[in-house]
Amino acid sequence: MSEALLAQAVTALKTVGLNYAFVLDLGERTAFLRGLGVTLQLCLLTIPASLAAGVLIAAALTSGRAWLVQPARAFVEVTRNTPTLVQLYCAFLVLNMLITQHVKMPGGNPLTPFVWVVIVVSLHKGVFHAEALRAGIGAVPRVTLEAARSLGFSQRQLLWRVELPLALRFALPSLVNNLVDLVKMTAVASAIAVGDVTYESIMIWTQRDNVLELLLLILVFFGLLTWLVSLAGRWLEERLRMPGYGQ
Repeated sequence: MSEALLAQAVTALKTVGLNYAFVLDLGERTAFLRGLGVTLQLCLLTIPASLAAGVLIAAALTSGRAWLVQPARAFVEVTRNTPTLVQLYCAFLVLNMLITQHVKMPGGNPLTPFVWVVIVVSLHKGVFHAEALRAGIGAVPRVTLEAARSLGFSQRQLLWRVELPLALRFALPSLVNNLVDLVKMTAVASAIAVGDVTYESIMIWTQRDNVLELLLLILVFFGLLTWLVSLAGRWLEERLRMPGYGQ
């Protein structure tokens, strides 16, 4: 969009009381667009990372081995019962400081604030994925498991080839709901000065006093992202549906 069209749009919006003059400033416009990109990066990294964490935690919870089940259960209870923001502060302000003090590497601590957001958000939502998958594993019909055992499947093969593929289908609506929440949760990145869309918007509105206008943009942006995740989830449900299974 050319500068002239942007100026016309800004002028038109002023007539309804919305001040979007920041888009005419190259520096502020670039910062806002950069924030959009950082938020997209966070989503693209935390979605697969949280799913991988969920699968591993669910596997530990359903392993039947006490040395795996008990630590996994303790981790789930602590993680899901404490706020994400508190976890992020503890990770970045405590663990990060300890790592910085003890790691002797060229360039110092490789864990940037961005990386800490990915780790904390992925693990936080991973425990919710794990519980959804655990419920899905419990919903696998007993006759299906008996049939797999009669074919000589080991416990590990039973989990990875039978239980998890079916559990994924059973738990998919819950997983998609968790991913929608994850997309919104990435906004906590602004709390430790990661330059996501929320942080960059805060930097802009402290100079221009246009909080309402930027919040509207943030709402539209996250609404679009969560809608796309929901759309992908519905597509997967249709794609992975097994006609007649369980009937």
